[in-house]
Amino acid sequence: MSETKDKLSPISIILHWTIAVGMLTLLSVGWYMESFEVYGLYDIHKSSGILLFVVIFSRVIWRLKQGWPQPLTQTQKIEFLLGKLTHWGLLISTLLFPISGMMMSAMGGHGLDVFGLELLSANVNAETGRSVPINKDLASLGREMHGILLWVVLGLVSLHLAGALKHHFGYKDGTLLRMLGR
Repeated sequence: MSETKDKLSPISIILHWTIAVGMLTLLSVGWYMESFEVYGLYDIHKSSGILLFVVIFSRVIWRLKQGWPQPLTQTQKIEFLLGKLTHWGLLISTLLFPISGMMMSAMGGHGLDVFGLELLSANVNAETGRSVPINKDLASLGREMHGILLWVVLGLVSLHLAGALKHHFGYKDGTLLRMLGR
């Protein structure tokens, strides 16, 4: 399933849109949880984030194997560079985002599970029943990274969307249609 200049593979399209919808959903849920202290959604958020990480990791491997799609329009060097940096930034930040969340949870002693399937057990104090951090510094670093990556991802998604719209409405070159499988 190789790609051509004019056509992306179904795998690329499915991975792209699964991650786009998944990331935007998890960003929204995460913001809602933090803003309104809705702690009951954490298990769903964490489980979904771990599953999305598998898809993101698959996309990284796929993109490294396939290479980047060829642009349909010759753009100015600065615009081409900005597009490359945005794509690489999205690839890296969407990979680091769930890693930072898993680091925050695991090192905070909360463990990792996917909808009840335990991947890493919680570090619980037998007397109090409360989670005990495994490494407070790494848990704190994970939390800090997660907060920063929120804004990095939102910024990069905004640039990516602006570029897609410029190609579609400005250049009228079919780039957006190509990502829609047309």
